Amino acid sequence: MAFKKIFGGGPRFAVEWLIVGLGNPGEDHARNRHNVGFWVLNDLAKRAGTQPKAEGSTMAIGVGTLAGHRVALVKPRTYMNLSGKALAQAVQWTGCDLAHTIVIYDELDMASGALRVRAGGGAGGHNGMKSIIAAIGADFVRVRIGIGRPVRGGEPTWDPEAVAGWVLSNPAGEEKTRLEETARLAADAVEAILQDGPEAAGNRFNRK
Repeated sequence: MAFKKIFGGGPRFAVEWLIVGLGNPGEDHARNRHNVGFWVLNDLAKRAGTQPKAEGSTMAIGVGTLAGHRVALVKPRTYMNLSGKALAQAVQWTGCDLAHTIVIYDELDMASGALRVRAGGGAGGHNGMKSIIAAIGADFVRVRIGIGRPVRGGEPTWDPEAVAGWVLSNPAGEEKTRLEETARLAADAVEAILQDGPEAAGNRFNRK
């Protein structure tokens, strides 16, 4: 059943695809590792000839054309752990089902600069994804960008304080360059999803 039927009413923004980049709002977070989803969305907005603008209390949305498809590009205005509120509103306002919803986000358990496209899956410990799955379900397309884990004593750490400091800080030097390159590739991968589907896009763009 399409979400526009679940929530009731017709879509405010009639599009073929909903594309969401995850991140935290505000200039202080703009270059954080946790905001690489926003980096990709900024690139896609330029390609689509649109600029997401605030609509309602939970998101900024822009409508344009990518790879010949009418798309809605969304940045949640919530903090990461409340992303599900923005996704629920975006799904309602666009009328897109989950098979035509793409979420782009950072992944601690992938090496910095890795890229992975897949349909469906779990939250993998990502608070934004936990919120989204609880709000709309899990059967959407994911584009994950590896940011790597912080290291203590030469070993990866799961310490919550260390992890929070890592994801909310800015990459520099070679790491920054690598993540910016991966963000551009992720934008290419999104266009490939629209053209050929997630499996073909993953075969082409997935890298470790």
